[in-house]
Amino acid sequence: MTAVTEVTAPPTSRKASRPVRRQQLIDATIVVLARKGYSALTVADVAKTAGLSVGIINFHFESKEKLLASCLTHLAEEYYRNWQSALATPGATVAEKLQMIILGDFNDKIFTPDKLAAWIAFWGETQGRPIYVEICSAYDEERARTVSNLCEKIIKEGGYKLAPNTVMRALESLGDGLWLGVAAGNSHAKLTINASQARMALQAMLVAFFPKHFQA
Repeated sequence: MTAVTEVTAPPTSRKASRPVRRQQLIDATIVVLARKGYSALTVADVAKTAGLSVGIINFHFESKEKLLASCLTHLAEEYYRNWQSALATPGATVAEKLQMIILGDFNDKIFTPDKLAAWIAFWGETQGRPIYVEICSAYDEERARTVSNLCEKIIKEGGYKLAPNTVMRALESLGDGLWLGVAAGNSHAKLTINASQARMALQAMLVAFFPKHFQA
């Protein structure tokens, strides 16, 4: 697992505003998802982790399902803003934008042990998958189009004999696989991978596809 700081629920305040209170509960949900998974999570667990009452959760989210949907929406929007900020970097070349987007999956802000485990709870558990598809499909499609378009421009610049969508799928699949690999961990030293090594692997793939634009 990475050495980055885990997400913890912030201290509570009886006079916290509605947005602050909702964020406290979402942060607590991320922690509980990381510890117990999607199917085993209970509203009582989230309330205890946040230091609040179950009634407060029901007031802000009405149900466990709406709390989980809000949690995933928060994660999805945070991830979206992360790669969009790379895309909007002033003065960056097309290659630099692609590199920042791909390697940005391992930025400390979005890539923490708890957030990673929460994502995987939505991805991997049968009960969590439908909500993931409902909330994240549009985000995933926009990301795929963006990466494919950047790849297409680089291919034209370098005269590479490659299909943009094929390169996009390879890069995105490797990124997803590395997230799962870091989360799974392994007792065998040669199979263990951390965020720094994951970025190196992604950089190596960029070099393999686009040697005129990237260096190891």
